[in-house]
Amino acid sequence: MIPGDGIGPEISISVKKIFEADKVPIVWEDVNVTPVLKDGKTAIPDEALHSINRNKVALKGPLETPIGKGHVSLNLTLRRTFDLFANVRPCKSIVGYKTPFDNVDTVLIRENTEGEYSGIEHTVVDGVVQSIKLITEEASRRVSEYAFEYARSIGRKKVTIVHKANIQKQADGLFLATAMDVAKAYPDITVEDALLDRVCLQIVQDPTDFSDTVMVMPNLYGDILSDLGAGLIGGLGLTPSGNIGRKASIFESVHGTAPDIAGKDLANPTALLLSSVMMLRHMKLEDHADRIQKAVLKTIAEGQFRTGDLGGKATNSAFTEAVIRNL
Repeated sequence: MIPGDGIGPEISISVKKIFEADKVPIVWEDVNVTPVLKDGKTAIPDEALHSINRNKVALKGPLETPIGKGHVSLNLTLRRTFDLFANVRPCKSIVGYKTPFDNVDTVLIRENTEGEYSGIEHTVVDGVVQSIKLITEEASRRVSEYAFEYARSIGRKKVTIVHKANIQKQADGLFLATAMDVAKAYPDITVEDALLDRVCLQIVQDPTDFSDTVMVMPNLYGDILSDLGAGLIGGLGLTPSGNIGRKASIFESVHGTAPDIAGKDLANPTALLLSSVMMLRHMKLEDHADRIQKAVLKTIAEGQFRTGDLGGKATNSAFTEAVIRNL
């Protein structure tokens, strides 16, 4: 368990209480990932490194990265350290919580290690900065293979490759060509490709267009489109996320640290709870995952114990206790 910053420790305690109530067979190791400098580079502390390497699975609350020169994103550091190559972001409407759409059911898989987030930037001359987008066949292939396998595992018969190969002919062209090549090994799954801008337009007009597919895309596009999807169902406070790697997998809430309400028992633990459900499914603990997911969704649908971000007045503690009763 990486409790994180701000409201992170409070929502982490909520998860632990609910897991204990459902008798989930998990022993938690709490670790701190505040970075240290090793040979002049930002690195994860050894204790956290050894814990995640040993256990292979982690659950993470929100982490704060200061804005400005010289600060490296802790989330990016974790992805690179553990080679977390695929970010899985499902967005599904919650029955009883009204948003402009009642029928959102999207699944997005984002390449998590390169693209515009490779961190290769330099000043050409004063006033001119160059940022390099890195796309490799290896990274494109493994995230594409994961997307097809994931689609098969959840019973979806289509994979949509999202790109801008019409403009970035070499970079996105390589991603698209690699994904299409991977598709040949999955004759039971239909493959299509779509331009990013068209997907953004379609998904806000009619999200059901994407209810039967798994979308896969390069890093930046996935970052933007996954938050757009979250907005359709009520925000990042309701959205789970999983980062899949060959060395380990880290499941996380993707909302901010909310320092304005930290320590006030006002935080909504739903995103971290639903991410923990993803983690349980990853660990093949399906019965516990089903029970906890149903209890969380029932608590929100009933409406009595919604937190402030969902239009209610309940505390984090009251919401947590309501979920436990609904188990």
